[in-house]
Amino acid sequence: MTYFVYIATNKSNGVFYIGVTNNLERRGYEHKNKLNFNSFTAKYNVNKIVYYEQTDDVRVAIEREKFLKKARRIYKLNLINGLNPKWDDLLAFRS
Repeated sequence: MTYFVYIATNKSNGVFYIGVTNNLERRGYEHKNKLNFNSFTAKYNVNKIVYYEQTDDVRVAIEREKFLKKARRIYKLNLINGLNPKWDDLLAFRS
């Protein structure tokens, strides 16, 4: 199974949400449609996945998620800018 560690943000790119999932498309859909309406992502309109990594090991994914959550904002900005300098919603480009 493939696992994804991802960074999602809102329209103004001011808030980050970092998560792990085994289905990036489904998780993106859940964020866009605020299916968990009492959540942080719904409150701050976090609905755009701008960065992700994938691995076949769930433990690696969880450790990376923990690392990214503790990392400084500049580190996260550099990751996103390196992969996605226009901050596009990456799910719009996945097949």
